[in-house]
Amino acid sequence: MEHIELFFKSIFIDNMVFATFLGMCSYLAISKKVSTSVGMGAAVIFVLTVTVPLNWLLDQYILQEGALSWLGEEYASYDLSFLSFIMFIATIATMVQLVEIIVEKFSPSLYNSLGIFLPLIAVNCAILGGSLFMQSREIPSFGLAVTYGVGSGIGWFLAILAIAAIREKIRYSSVPPALRGLGITFIITGLMAIGFMSFGGMLTGGDEEKKDEPATEAKVEVKQELDKEKDAKVVAENTNINK
Repeated sequence: MEHIELFFKSIFIDNMVFATFLGMCSYLAISKKVSTSVGMGAAVIFVLTVTVPLNWLLDQYILQEGALSWLGEEYASYDLSFLSFIMFIATIATMVQLVEIIVEKFSPSLYNSLGIFLPLIAVNCAILGGSLFMQSREIPSFGLAVTYGVGSGIGWFLAILAIAAIREKIRYSSVPPALRGLGITFIITGLMAIGFMSFGGMLTGGDEEKKDEPATEAKVEVKQELDKEKDAKVVAENTNINK
């Protein structure tokens, strides 16, 4: 259940594009055609799926304070967290280089259409953001890190695929001249972000009900105590009258 919740939350609620607006450079530049958007989105899914779990291992067993205790007691006090950015980016750059080699080998047309933006995945803030969010949210296990990486990649893929499909359609629409190009794209992105925000209720409704239950129980207890005090006062008054 925890994996399913994290998976859908990273796709819809914490979407890299619509919730945190990360990876906007590639999102805007590549989303002119659906075909190139699919290739770029698939590359981002692969990189996030691989780099987030790898960086989780680096964070857990090398970078955190006391993470080197497996080497011996003398290393238990070491704190290498200041190397997080360097190590994360190095892992991302390695995986992006692997993706670039694979795409160039098996799909030269896609490689040419993506152009400079394929190697620039290494500095795509959505990729680094996935690893940093994983670290800041303290994801507890390797399996959840894999789930978060896959979900974040799919969320970015859906975002660029949706805007690419819309941009292909609005080419034949009568868009006002002042809004043509990036203007209407930013407006559509904002409206889509508002739409994705509505998914936030999927995972918060149950929490609110759970929060309301203790409050209701506390009110019932207070009411019972007040009723007891009133009964005690009535008994005391009746006793005084009888006397």
